[in-house]
Amino acid sequence: MLKGISPILSPELLATLCRMGHGEEILLADGHFPAHEFSDTVIRADGLSIPDLLDAILPLFELDAYDPAPVITMEAVEGDSLAPTVEGSYAEVIARHSELNPKISRLERYAYYERVRNAHAVVATGDVNKYANIILKKGVTPISS
Repeated sequence: MLKGISPILSPELLATLCRMGHGEEILLADGHFPAHEFSDTVIRADGLSIPDLLDAILPLFELDAYDPAPVITMEAVEGDSLAPTVEGSYAEVIARHSELNPKISRLERYAYYERVRNAHAVVATGDVNKYANIILKKGVTPISS
């Protein structure tokens, strides 16, 4: 057990977050996302919700201040709709932990899939909400004074 680090973060996920450089992306994927199809680096987080993971990750993870869209979700496909509570819960967690507090951007489904192919890793969660996937782009960690 480490002091000040959420116990829901596995050693594998902590190591992955640490290895990521600025500008690299990680996907927190809902339980519906075909994680292994899009990444060779899949970290299992079964049973965990994405808002809980965001709440554990964002105190340790600087979002990219140089990118106007460091947080990205997937647009609903035509004829489907997004659950407003999903993005709202993400925005609440992001506002709590990020001075940057960026607006959440959206990408079309197939463009999103292509983006994920280049991600550093995919975290496969047990979140059952549709369109709950969220990409985080890592920024530069500020120097502590």
